Amino acid sequence: MNEIDKMRKSELADMEKPEIQASFIHAKKLLAKMRTMTIYDEDFRQILEELVPNIPITSIICPPFYCDHGTGIKLGEHVFVNSNCTFLDGGYITIGAHTLIGPNVQLYTPHHPIDYIARRETKEYAYPITIGEDCWIGGAIICPGVTIGNRCIIGAGSVVTKDIPDDSIAVGNPAKVIKNLN
Repeated sequence: MNEIDKMRKSELADMEKPEIQASFIHAKKLLAKMRTMTIYDEDFRQILEELVPNIPITSIICPPFYCDHGTGIKLGEHVFVNSNCTFLDGGYITIGAHTLIGPNVQLYTPHHPIDYIARRETKEYAYPITIGEDCWIGGAIICPGVTIGNRCIIGAGSVVTKDIPDDSIAVGNPAKVIKNLN
């Protein structure tokens, strides 16, 4: 199993290994091109599809956008990602159909070892983030391993450290469910 496979399976992976470095380099070069473009430029969609393979034609990511790999991002139909978002996609980031991601949303899958000696190494874990369908995420931070259910609203400025059930409004740091939408 190579380091990318380990990373995607939430196992301790070495970020300095050639296959991970090549993935970083590929993504960073595409992101640099995207920063000079708008979503209306002729070549924008082609670059976006190279960065995020299998992105539905009905979904869009607005620049500027930041990610580690791009290949760890899985979007449903009609997903809108507004500008200045950061998706650190060592672990898979899956976003369901018809979800709206506001400006400055940060999705972080990397998780470093707790022991400070182990943290000095170039190894880290990556835990997937899953956001359901028909969600609206304000300018929030979503931490590694979190699942947000369907039809949820996450308030701007929230830091989501734990799973959020379907049909919830969650706000705060750490985010807490303040209302059930049923």
